[in-house]
Order: sequence, then structure tokens, then C-alpha cells
Amino acid sequence: TLRKPISQSSMADWASKNLNMHTQGIFRRRISISNMLSWNGGSIKKPMLITSNRTIKKEACEMFKLVQSYMGDRQSRMDRNHVALVLVTKCWSMQGLRDELYIQLIRQTTDNMCYRSLAWGWELIAISLAFFSPSPKFQSYLEGYIYRHLDSDEKIAQHIKELVDLKNKKITKSRKKRKQNTEDEGLPISTYAKYCYRKLQKVAITGGKKGLRKPTVEEIMHARNAILTPSLFGSSLEEIMLRQQDMYPGNKLPWVQTQLSQQVLALGGEQTEGIFRIPGDIDEVNALKLQVDQWNIPNSLSDPNIPASLLKLWYRELEEPVIPQQFYKECISNYENPDAAVAVVQLLPELNRLVLCYLIHFLQIFAQPSNVGRTKMDVNNLAMVMAPNCLRCQSDDPRVIFENTRKEMSFLRMLIVHLDTSFIKGLV
Repeated sequence: TLRKPISQSSMADWASKNLNMHTQGIFRRRISISNMLSWNGGSIKKPMLITSNRTIKKEACEMFKLVQSYMGDRQSRMDRNHVALVLVTKCWSMQGLRDELYIQLIRQTTDNMCYRSLAWGWELIAISLAFFSPSPKFQSYLEGYIYRHLDSDEKIAQHIKELVDLKNKKITKSRKKRKQNTEDEGLPISTYAKYCYRKLQKVAITGGKKGLRKPTVEEIMHARNAILTPSLFGSSLEEIMLRQQDMYPGNKLPWVQTQLSQQVLALGGEQTEGIFRIPGDIDEVNALKLQVDQWNIPNSLSDPNIPASLLKLWYRELEEPVIPQQFYKECISNYENPDAAVAVVQLLPELNRLVLCYLIHFLQIFAQPSNVGRTKMDVNNLAMVMAPNCLRCQSDDPRVIFENTRKEMSFLRMLIVHLDTSFIKGLV
């Protein structure tokens, strides 16, 4: 469900307090907030946001040129993928630049007369959200801006037409060229906005790209493709099954779930100490995630902790948890009752029931005494590491979260010990 974002007046108030007001002309007149937040074909002499950091002051002006290059408003020797890579790497490495990038993109996608440039600006917002979130202070402003564009295609088309008509009387050759660009329409802006809105909600909670390796061109391209082709991570079970229908029409379970589970076992995960508890190298997990999103499992894997970590991530990032929210109370109410716990599983939607039963069947392999001796991961430990990936507490109260964590673990433990999953064997 979409939360109602901050109002237009609150956004104006935020801008008046945080924008680094620019000046123009020989008398250095201050530029109005509306002009500060409207498309600019020239360069900027100082950052958009108030800052005392000298490095950010310098980088911000260079970054604005890169934004213009990506959007096609400034010529560049680099292709757009590499322009995006330089931008994203700067902000990924230097946290203080992130809000500056987002406010620059807000500016360049406001009152922009060229539809292609506008679409590429929104595309860059989407790509950036794949790598880092805005600061908590700036998040509500960005959220409000994106929200206003969720259903705005007709207004945008009309607004561009009005802006072009207004400029037509004073048009120059360069403006003529710019006017012709309005014909070059791509995706509706609402498509970008809807994707960005959902992405912002997720990245604000989970954080952006983790690890020590800097972003790569492959990750940039993957982030762009995800706008139209949803990732296997962070989607709903229904979306994932719909996506795999062409490639694996007979499968009753998500390909990503069965493949990663089988990889853990193929690499001897059930004999590996600390499996599911010890995380795999984050950069290798990121690399595998890119491969899996292209329906590929490389043959070069050797550490079972890599697919095990990615499998946990897949469960954790599902748009709705494996056990849907409406069954949460029943689960934590029946955390000590084996029959009632098993009964809850039978109430789940068919797809959720199969996915959960496959997971429990998988965990039951690790819970066997012969494997526990090697892994040091008994049924309690397995329940502890997996429960947060299957159940999500909605409360913000730390006491409720703490109390429910214990019940979630106990509920999952009941399923590992008591749920009959024999029918899962051979099911894909």
C-alpha cells in the first residue's frame, strides 16, 4: 500500500531550509526556489544543497555535468553506461553526495521540454536507487516528488507542449533541435515513477549495495533492465512464477528457490560448519545474484555459504513473506502447539504452501542428527536464522519485536520437527 507522502507545502518548506540558494547576473540576484528546481541547460557554480564539506562542494558541480551527459543535454565522450557508473560510484563511495545527486535529478526532470531527456533522468533515479538510498532527512522529499508522478503522463505531455509553445517565439537553432527531441518518446514517466516508488520503499529499509567491490557496468545495466524486467529478488511469488512460465512452464516452484537450494547441497552444505549462520563473501554473493537474475548458475562455485546466503536473501527480500501477513498472528499464537502450527500451513494460498513446504523439507535435511554433528546447526539454530526470512513483524515497538522474535523461531521449529513434507520429493 502506498503511504501518503509529505504535502507540497511541506516540500516547499524543506526546500527553503535546505537548498543552497544560487545567484545570477552581475548584481548576483538570488534565483527563486522554483527556478532552482527547474531544468537547467548550463552548469552550476556550487552544490544544490547546503554543505560545508569542500570535497562535496567540488564534486557536486562536476556531478551536475555528468547528470546532463547521461540525460543527453551535454555532449560526452563516454557512453551512458559509463557516465552512470562514474556517478553511482562517486555517490556509493561518498555518502554526502547522495542527496545532492537526487536533488539534481529532481531539478533536471522538472520543466524539462525534451521527453527523451526527461525519461533518461527518471531512468537515472531508478538506477541510483539500486545502489544507495537518500538520507532519512531527504527521503520524504524524494518520496513526495516521485509520488506526484505516479499518474501524471497526460499532465506531463500537456506541460511539455505548453513549455515548447512558450519558447517558440524566441526559438534559436539549438532550441529547434531540442524541440524536435520532444517527439522521441519512450516509456511513460509513470512507469519509471511506480518503479522508483517501490524501489525507494525497499532501499530505505534494506540499504543499498553492500560489499567492498565498487559498482560495475554489469550492475548498472542490470539496474536499468530491472525497470521493465523485475528482478527475481524483491518481487512477489506470483510475479516470479509468471516470469518463469515461458522458460519452465511445468515448474510448480520458483526456479530460483529450487536451484539455489540444490546448489547448497551439491557443494556439501549439509556437511559445512555454520551453514546459514556464517555469511558468504558479500561481493561473491552480489556477483551470483546478477547471474541468477539472468537465469544462470555458474559452474565455478565452490563455497556453499555463497548460494546459502543468496537463498536467505531471496526469502528475506520477497515482496510479501512466504507466510503472508494475514497469517502472522495465527503463527505466533500457535508457536507451542504442533498440530495448530501445521494447520496454519494448510490454510496458506497454494503457491505459498508449496514454497514453505519446500523450505521446511530442505531444512529437515540439515536437522538430521548425522548432519548436525558436522554443521553445529541444530533445529533451534536453523529456526533462529530462518524465521526472520519467513515471518515479518509489523510492529515498531522494540518490546513487541523482541517478544515476537522468540515466538517466530519457536513456530518455525515446530514446522521443522512436525510438518510432513514427504510429498515435496521430486517436486520442482
